[in-house]
Amino acid sequence: MRHFPIYLDTRGQSIVVSGAGECAVAKLRLILKTEARVIVFGPNPAPEVVQWARAGRISHHARKMAQPDLAGAALLYAANDDPALDRAAADAGRAQGVKTLVVDNLDDSDFITPAIVDRAPVTVAIGTEGAAPVLARKIKADIEAMLPPGLALLARVGQRFRTAVAALPEGRARRDFWSRFYFHAGPKAVGGGEAAVEQALTGLLTGAEGAQPETGHVHFVGAGPGDPELLTLKARKLLHEADVIIHDRLVSAEVLELSRREAARIEVGKIPFGPSWTQADINALLVEHGAHAQVVRLKSGDCGIFGRLDEETEALQQAGIDFSVTPGITSAAAAAAALGVSLTRRDRNNGLRIITGHQADGFADHDWRALAAPGEVAMIYMGKAAAGFLRGRLLMHGAAPDTPVTIVENASRPTQRVVPATLLSLEAALADIAGPAILMLGIATQAASVQLQEVL
Repeated sequence: MRHFPIYLDTRGQSIVVSGAGECAVAKLRLILKTEARVIVFGPNPAPEVVQWARAGRISHHARKMAQPDLAGAALLYAANDDPALDRAAADAGRAQGVKTLVVDNLDDSDFITPAIVDRAPVTVAIGTEGAAPVLARKIKADIEAMLPPGLALLARVGQRFRTAVAALPEGRARRDFWSRFYFHAGPKAVGGGEAAVEQALTGLLTGAEGAQPETGHVHFVGAGPGDPELLTLKARKLLHEADVIIHDRLVSAEVLELSRREAARIEVGKIPFGPSWTQADINALLVEHGAHAQVVRLKSGDCGIFGRLDEETEALQQAGIDFSVTPGITSAAAAAAALGVSLTRRDRNNGLRIITGHQADGFADHDWRALAAPGEVAMIYMGKAAAGFLRGRLLMHGAAPDTPVTIVENASRPTQRVVPATLLSLEAALADIAGPAILMLGIATQAASVQLQEVL
């Protein structure tokens, strides 16, 4: 065991990062999970570095790091993506007596940072002696499953070949090569011993050196209502493999955490009555990255329900970019599950309407008389602002004032809240609802149903 795993108390300590570009961002996403003071040095900072600095999560100095900057530091990360600058940073670290990690340079590093499964206060650290970061991510994803045999042999062979594999282009091509070796060709060759594994890796490398770069693809993925455990297995897999993640504002941090730290994350949220990305800009962004990268377009709930899926797929079709759609659990289903009820019941409703209240004008074309009929059930998305309009139209067309409307805020999340209401009390009940909410017209909470039966 070359690297002895320990848990370092970072509370009250300082961690210095030399470099402020994309190379540093991947490490900072992990370092920011600690309680340390994080100090970053480097010109031309990545957008994430600027954002973290503005939020007060790091201190950023737009210049090269110097040895005096390391006074009192516990750890130093050299992440300049420039061998000369990284070497100078490492020399300064050793001169100052600070343990130093040089990104992608195992031999010049004093320590390595493992892959981490974060379920605070329980954390699981996974290391491969710096030999196989892709392998570490695979183990992280399958931590509860039994590890396949032969991993030690694959890691040893892979480590010996890392210099040769460095001839491949950085990024997707190199990751795909290691994935093919560790998860396909390597395991198949393990039974033949070390020589067979080396032969398999050599054959892969020969084929990869002359291979054409893969074309891009956009995966539309439903992120579900927020609980990461409600993601489909396919959605989790695509998140682990994505180069770029373009996500909505409502996608939870816990879901985004399942992606690779190295993946670019771009939020294109639409804020009601606030600054927002236009749909045209989002379409252009998908075309730009989808032309050459593996992109996950991560949408809250299900992609096909009020997610403007057709507009985005049409833009990709016009640009000749391939795409696929992975469905997710929509918020209406999560809201019904929160109540422990079904969205359809044979003695109540044999149909279900899903409508949006995002713009009140959009209600004008609905069949209000049908919606106001006894026993009708509708799931209303983004209906807070239009609640008064909704109530007025339904009452005008004969709905009973005591028609139940159950509000489910932040469905499936730890902050989930269920608020019973009626058409008459709907606006008052929504007054302190801050998070995303589903209005369940025609469905009462079980407690409300019991109270109604007692009154009758």
